[in-house]
Amino acid sequence: MFTFLHGADIHLDSPLRGLESYADAPVDQIRQATRRAFDNLIALAIEERVAFVLLSGDLYDGEWKDYNTGLFFVNRMGMLRKENIRVFLVSGNHDAASQITKSLRLPDNVHLFSTKQPETVIFEELGVAVHGQGYHTRGLAENIARNYPQALPHYLNIGLLHTSLTGRQGHEPYAPCTLDDLLACGYDYWALGHVHQREEVSRSPWIVFPGNIQGRHIHETGAKGATLVRVEEGRINAVEHRELDVLRWSLCRVDLSVCATMDLAIDAVRQAMETEQAHAEGRPLAIRLQLIGETQVHAELHRESASLTEEFRALAAGLGEMWLEKVAFATHRPVTLDESLGTETPMADLIQAIDRLDFQPAALMELIPEIGMLRSKLPPELLHEGELIAASPGGASSLGEEVKELLIARLLGQGTSR
Repeated sequence: MFTFLHGADIHLDSPLRGLESYADAPVDQIRQATRRAFDNLIALAIEERVAFVLLSGDLYDGEWKDYNTGLFFVNRMGMLRKENIRVFLVSGNHDAASQITKSLRLPDNVHLFSTKQPETVIFEELGVAVHGQGYHTRGLAENIARNYPQALPHYLNIGLLHTSLTGRQGHEPYAPCTLDDLLACGYDYWALGHVHQREEVSRSPWIVFPGNIQGRHIHETGAKGATLVRVEEGRINAVEHRELDVLRWSLCRVDLSVCATMDLAIDAVRQAMETEQAHAEGRPLAIRLQLIGETQVHAELHRESASLTEEFRALAAGLGEMWLEKVAFATHRPVTLDESLGTETPMADLIQAIDRLDFQPAALMELIPEIGMLRSKLPPELLHEGELIAASPGGASSLGEEVKELLIARLLGQGTSR
């Protein structure tokens, strides 16, 4: 009987984005989060006395500023070496982008798989065969899974692969392959990487994305960690997710439909924050509030959005170890504009004209050409993670609706004051 640990998408020293501009931001937690999460992975491996650790790509976050990132990794591999724990590693798209990575000498307990073709390492004393291939270039578009060898008889066969499979939202389609491609190899466990949300693609055989070990922005919410696998008599008998993150991101949706006053709305926000904090189990928490529902305080919410954002930020600060990344005002009016204003008054005409404004990306690009210029200079991976207006049609549409609602709320000047 033995265990092994499967992690992926470590992104050592990757910055956490979304809190940097706030004076009360958790600077130390932000700067050291990925390292501290990786230290948790090392501690888990030692505590569980695992036989080996699998790292399925994107250990690093592209080119390093200096050798400190690599030296940190080598030091942690040395800690595993002292415990006789081996490490099997494939490079991912971010690793392939680093030139320094290619010249780093690794301890002898670490095996970095070839980037030219799949290779197999036999762990004879455990009866394990590990197969893998890394990325030789950042934008790997070929299906390398088709070249993986067939499972070796009388061994527990494991495949390491950094892939998008047939595609996952928010991730570039690197090393694409199908479920059938993986099944055809006959392996007992596929240790996948690249997708940052944990997913058990299959349980027979096990095909697992463990997700990344530390969320880095609001699009990487919830518990993050690695997968611990227990093997008995040559067969996998348990697969467990273990949480490793040190700062958690959360999208906190608050339905204000039943809130007739602003005081009730603020109470609802406070209660939602407290619930999210409880789920974080003592970890620092970065949240985005999304206020939804048809509510009587809709107009006041939009009219007072700036001051309310600061009030909500103060609520978060008062709870301790919680920071507000953003507030999305996405509520709706309980009645239509026509019902509340009529259809033949000057005010109704003006408000309806605002409601018909076009805030589609093309129109915004004409109004603000600098957005298009900035977008063209961004690396590809930031285009789906950023918050720029032009990054996605949905983002532009959402922002446009917020602008329209703010204008209408200011014109109406109505709503219960606190």
